[in-house]
Amino acid sequence: MPSFADLGLPAPLLRALAAEGFTAPFPVQAATLPDSLAGRDVLGRGQTGSGKTLAFGLALLARVSGTRAAARRPSGLVLVPTRELAQQVVDALAPLAATLGLRIDAVVGGLSFGRQATALERGVDVLVATPGRLADHLDQRTCDLGHVAVTAIDEADRMADMGFLPQVRRILDRTPADGQRLLFSATLDGDVGVLVERYLHDPVTRAVASPTAQVETMDHHVLVVEAAEKSRVVAEIAARAGRTILFVRTKHGADRLVRHLRRDGVLAAALHGGKAQNARNRAIAAFAAGEPPVLVATDVAARGIHVDDVSLVVHVDPPADPKDYVHRAGRTARAGDTGTVVTMATPEQRGDVDALTRKAGVRATVTEVAPGGADLVRITGARAGGVPEAERPARLTPPAARPARSGRGGTDPAARAGQAGHGVRAAPADAAGRPAARSSGSPGGAAAHSARVGGSRPRRRRGRGSAA
Repeated sequence: MPSFADLGLPAPLLRALAAEGFTAPFPVQAATLPDSLAGRDVLGRGQTGSGKTLAFGLALLARVSGTRAAARRPSGLVLVPTRELAQQVVDALAPLAATLGLRIDAVVGGLSFGRQATALERGVDVLVATPGRLADHLDQRTCDLGHVAVTAIDEADRMADMGFLPQVRRILDRTPADGQRLLFSATLDGDVGVLVERYLHDPVTRAVASPTAQVETMDHHVLVVEAAEKSRVVAEIAARAGRTILFVRTKHGADRLVRHLRRDGVLAAALHGGKAQNARNRAIAAFAAGEPPVLVATDVAARGIHVDDVSLVVHVDPPADPKDYVHRAGRTARAGDTGTVVTMATPEQRGDVDALTRKAGVRATVTEVAPGGADLVRITGARAGGVPEAERPARLTPPAARPARSGRGGTDPAARAGQAGHGVRAAPADAAGRPAARSSGSPGGAAAHSARVGGSRPRRRRGRGSAA
């Protein structure tokens, strides 16, 4: 494996990477950077958590370094499907961009359109955008893509699934036809293939793994449980020590599960599309800091959470298709870490779940479990008695015992946590599940910089345009 220096990155980027503890590239970075740094169009495919952000980000920053964007005219563009992923990309690249004197910012739905327009007017060298909101800025002529030298498209298959490709095509039509394009996707067929054929010129394809390949450091389990016992089993799993993500099907199901867990003394937060963007940012940041140690999420988070030390992912509701399984599971065992993925299934769901895991390309161990069972504890670290009383924060006493308070979010721990960072090197949990002190170890760590999506604190009212 070559070093970053062997790949020909600018010296300031090498120093910044070394300062953050990155001494050697991941396989997807080593495979794609030589071609992208040489100016070629690249198709990249790698497993979730394989380092794709730096794969396209380092190339884009190196290619636009030495330039200064004029008002409303970015030099580099990154298109992503969700607001959360835009935040992660900004957080990952901002400290690296700063070493080159480049300004990076984002335009996404759900935050102030006017503040984004002001940032664009000041000049943004690298723009990270969701398709809907960027289309709004093009309509209002607050952004001009005529000077974009490099465009990176991340999670192209997800954009196709979400129906964004018409907007993506319109955006690419506004960039120079001879500009460089870097496209990263889990799959390169179907609508993504049409996009590739139309907009990429003689691209080189670099695939470091099959999109359904099982990650060697990830264990997969199907836990078969009677429907009447499922809620108790989920509560015992959530009471484990360590950072855990529970995936459910609907936003109402997420909120309901959080309420149930809190009644059992488990500190948990919900993340779903029904929450305002700033609330979602706070929830991710608090989870990255280890308080709460449990995040209950819908598929809005499957590609939008990049938090280290998530040791367990639980499909409380089985995912709808194999792609959703792969991307939910990708929240654990990132960048070589180990992790466990558990799918809950009632006996009636067993056949469908078996078919789902086969199509996802994983080999799952099937185990029948019950509340308090030895196998449940062995696989997940579940605690049959729930969270010990000594570990329960005072704020998690039953609602009736708490004094009445006015206002919203006044004592919510997520409300005090700030924004989330890509690859936040969250503190490892001790034996009791409490986070130990630890500094950020990746570009975009919470202490590394203050760049944020939208550039400033959003107003309460929602901005114009797409919520994506």
